[in-house]
Amino acid sequence: MNNQGIITRYSIKYQAIISTIAIAIAVILPQIFHLVGMKIGVGSSLGEVFLPMHFPVIFIGLYAGTVAGVFVGLCAPIISCIITGMPGAIMLPFIVVELVAYGVFGGLLRSININSLCKILLVQILGRAVKAIAILVSFYGFAGKVAPKIILTSFALGIVGIVLQLILISTVFAVIEKKQYGGE
Repeated sequence: MNNQGIITRYSIKYQAIISTIAIAIAVILPQIFHLVGMKIGVGSSLGEVFLPMHFPVIFIGLYAGTVAGVFVGLCAPIISCIITGMPGAIMLPFIVVELVAYGVFGGLLRSININSLCKILLVQILGRAVKAIAILVSFYGFAGKVAPKIILTSFALGIVGIVLQLILISTVFAVIEKKQYGGE
């Protein structure tokens, strides 16, 4: 992706529409993974492996910018928790911090002229780093309930989702660019 193709300013109305769609996807997609996990006997662990809530947040940050990315990153896990009970109350603040970071960094990297795979990887690394810092601050600064070992565990479990995000999000951007420029 040459970045110049899809970098445009979108109206507030358009950003609101695509943000609402992204929030809906970010709430529904994890539930599909959880249902499949229940059916095959692995419970909710498919969500931890495939990270379905991360896809729409990273995409919207890179596509529509920081405001839309932050809005989706903030609203999606809170709405999901209210409607479905997931993510659970203990992990909710950390998921919110991580997803908001994805929206921020996606928006900031949106107009930088680097390959989409590099952008997605940077967003993932920075978002995960922010979540790790939040967990460490919570645990060591406020006697939090989430132990620091979860940082490595969540990375190890989520490696499949991270790779899929790299592939799928960059593919979507390639398709968007091709449609905008007719394959130039």
